[in-house]
Amino acid sequence: MSVAPEPQEESVLSHLVELRNRLMRAVLAVLAVFVLLLPFAQTIYSAFAQPLLAKLPAGGQIIAIDVASPFFVPIKLAFVLAAMLAMPMVLYQLWAFVAPGLYRHEKRLAVPLLVSATALFYLGCAFAWFLVLPVVFGFLAAVTPEGVAMMTDISRYLDFVLVIFLAFGFSFEVPVAVVILAVLGWVSVEQLKAARSYVIVGAFVIAAIITPPDVISQLMLAIPMCLLYELGIVAARVLARDKAPDAEG
Repeated sequence: MSVAPEPQEESVLSHLVELRNRLMRAVLAVLAVFVLLLPFAQTIYSAFAQPLLAKLPAGGQIIAIDVASPFFVPIKLAFVLAAMLAMPMVLYQLWAFVAPGLYRHEKRLAVPLLVSATALFYLGCAFAWFLVLPVVFGFLAAVTPEGVAMMTDISRYLDFVLVIFLAFGFSFEVPVAVVILAVLGWVSVEQLKAARSYVIVGAFVIAAIITPPDVISQLMLAIPMCLLYELGIVAARVLARDKAPDAEG
């Protein structure tokens, strides 16, 4: 004689099934974009290498130390690019899973935060690609000693640029982090203002650790982080102002 599952067990199982389905859809979205990009992996890497090649002397090139690097490194780049391009779909699946358990006011806030976080991450990567990398590679090429040929390995170049992308992408999430801290009630707008000097020092320390040892690239990371922190304070103040009438009502 079979025993019917308890309602609580059914609820847990249904949530696990829902989570599995959402994860599978997210993975399939990444794989679908990856399959589309795979035939163009070599072309994508050639374009990806241009910021460095443009700053090298005539005849400068990127080399491959490992035998299989010319094959595997472009594929790795295609997969990383696919994950970045499919990120909106991945975040949507995450949102679709947690949304039923949220209150209406939480849903109203969560959607703008997810959209803003995605847009700011892409904006940070674009900022690094179009402005930071040319400056960084120009500096590194300029300080190369005479008689030394700057010939970067294909794999190490990819790792270096991806670190820069992640650093700027996540650094541009500062306003979202500030708003979340304020919404959760962990800090107030006044405390955010009081911590401004510490944030400025922290931004320059982080920039000094992440970027190459030239002042320009450090400023190009630290200054946007400080400005984005101020933007986060403004957004937190607006949300606090909107929340006050709701609390009174």
